[in-house]
Amino acid sequence: MTAAISDVPLVSFTIPIRTVSEANAHEHWRVRQKRAKAQRELAGFACLARASAMHRAGRAMVSGGLIVNLTRIAPRPLDSDNNVGSGKHLRDGIADALGIDDRDPRVTWEYAQERGGVGVYGVRVEIRRRA
Repeated sequence: MTAAISDVPLVSFTIPIRTVSEANAHEHWRVRQKRAKAQRELAGFACLARASAMHRAGRAMVSGGLIVNLTRIAPRPLDSDNNVGSGKHLRDGIADALGIDDRDPRVTWEYAQERGGVGVYGVRVEIRRRA
């Protein structure tokens, strides 16, 4: 059986990072700001390390759009709105690497969660062509 174009990721990688519910993190603003900057930069660098794949993703975006799936990996799940919020800074970094604003209508952002073992955290990023 042949996979549809949208089933084959143009880019797929995992960022070893622990994300938190930004809405429920009661911290000093500098701590939040430091985490936001670090996560955004890490996501951007992870994308740029896959320069040729990101170039293909950029061409696909222009020709028909992209779907970016962020799958949070952690021992315990978050509820759906906190899951989306936990990926905010990663989303910004990926959008930076694509050279777009994260609200660009050519890109659809999807979120999922997966249970990891004790102490196992990360975010799997998959970028596909929109079918």
